[in-house]
Formats: sequence, C-alpha cells, structure tokens
Amino acid sequence: MELVLITGMSGSGKSVALHALEDAGFYCVDNLPPELLLDFVALEQQHAAARVAIAMDVRSATSLPLVPQQLERLRGQGLAVKALFLDASTGTLVRRYSETRRKHPLSELGTAPGGTDQRRALVEAIELERHMLEAIRAESHVIDSSMIRPAQLQSYVKALIGSAPAQLTLVFESFAFKRGVPSDADFVFDVRMLPNPHYESALRSLTGRDAPVAEFLQAQPEAGQMQSQIAQFVGNWLPSMARDHRSYVTVAIGCTGGQHRSVFLVEQLAQHFAAQWVTLKRHRELDAWTGPAPS
Repeated sequence: MELVLITGMSGSGKSVALHALEDAGFYCVDNLPPELLLDFVALEQQHAAARVAIAMDVRSATSLPLVPQQLERLRGQGLAVKALFLDASTGTLVRRYSETRRKHPLSELGTAPGGTDQRRALVEAIELERHMLEAIRAESHVIDSSMIRPAQLQSYVKALIGSAPAQLTLVFESFAFKRGVPSDADFVFDVRMLPNPHYESALRSLTGRDAPVAEFLQAQPEAGQMQSQIAQFVGNWLPSMARDHRSYVTVAIGCTGGQHRSVFLVEQLAQHFAAQWVTLKRHRELDAWTGPAPS
C-alpha cells in the first residue's frame, strides 16, 4: 500500500492537497483521529487498497504526538509512507482567516485573550498550533503555500506523490527575496550578486526559462561559477541524506525578483541532477498566489 499523510497549519491548503490526491486515484479520508490510524490502515490492507491518503489536523491535538511513532511502525511493515506538511506564514494565515471569516480551530480552547483585539487572539492561536505541530513537521516534507495558487499547490502535491517512493526526491525552487524565503527550504542560496538581466531592456519582460536570458547568464563567468559551486555542495551531501532515509530535499535559490537569475539556475541545476536523482522544479514567483485562501 502507498500511504500519504497530510498534516499542517489550519488554512494552509490541506483540503486542496487532499483533493489533488483524490484526483490522482487515492482513497482519501479527512480528519482521521490519530488513535485510529493503525487500525484503519490494517482494514484498508485487508481490502487490498493500493493508494490511501489521510488528512489530520490540530483538532486531534491530544493524540498528535502518537503520529511520528505510528508512521515509523507502518514503514517497518513495508508500507510506502509519505508525510506532507502544509505550511504558511503567520501573516498569510491571518489574512486568509480575515478574508474567509472562518474561526481558527483552537479559538475554542481559550488559549488567546478575548476582547476587541481579535487579530492578536488569532495570531496567538496560530502560533500555538505551530508549536503543537512541530514534531510532525520535523518528520514531514514541508510545502509552503504562502504565495502559491491552489492549482499550483495541486501540481506540487501530484508531482511529489508521483516520484518514486523508495528514492530521495530533489526539489529545486526559485524565489524572490523581496517576498520572503520559502519556509519549506532545506538549503537556501542567494544569487543576487550575479549580473541582473532585469537591467537589460530586451530581457526585462522575459524569465530565466527563455533562451535570451539563459544566453545572457551563460556568458557571465560568475553565473557559471555559482552554478558549479551549488552543484558541488548539493552533490556532496545528497548521498548522506539518502542514507539517512530522507524522502525529499528542497534547494531554494533566490534573487531579487525571482524571475531571471534564480529561475535560470533552478532550470540548469534540475537538468544537471536529473540523470542521477528524481528531480522536481518550482518557480514560486512565476505563478504566485493572488486569489482567495485555500482551506
């Protein structure tokens, strides 16, 4: 059986991710109490289920600490287990709750002060939730949904699940520093010191995926040196991370606007590593989040 567990912050897009897996042919269950996980998996094995996805959230707060040990036990039984954690910045979550007028699931616990300062109460509930989910986050592959559209989140999830379950998957992600560093990154490289195609009028409206921009950067010795050094660093440590049973490694590469230099290097590095590793690529700013909040 292939089992996918989806957890994460309330409002970060867990429902969107679960719908993506349902579209991909998974049997999906939302908000399963952790106490039932092992028995539920055993039942689905009896039914010869091939692909199962389960979503859990902070509403099961008292039993969430059971989950990491349960996942390890299921892996020991030979199941292909993938754990995805949907995250978003506190500011993004506050905005999403304000737009949808939904109540945070921890608001009923009385953990945040009442009164007129509703935003402060919401922030405190979000930060409490973040603390309660720390252990599960540490055991999962993190997807930062702060700045991506639901359709892009669905694509990310399908791509991750489509990768070979027994191999390490290497994810390269471009981003703009002016919009914040992705919280899902394992390694972050700053390439803002490279020559910027933005200042070339003929290249400004293009991206690092376009041939003229690629040709411009390939002609810059600094860009080649940066690409070589990043490739060497990542390549040196990937075997160790694979031996440590890491499922995913995310390498984030940032420039000022996330359109030219970081995009170009993500394209080049993904191509370089694709021959040896399962490799995915993302370009956060080229398909940035602008619409209503995922649930």
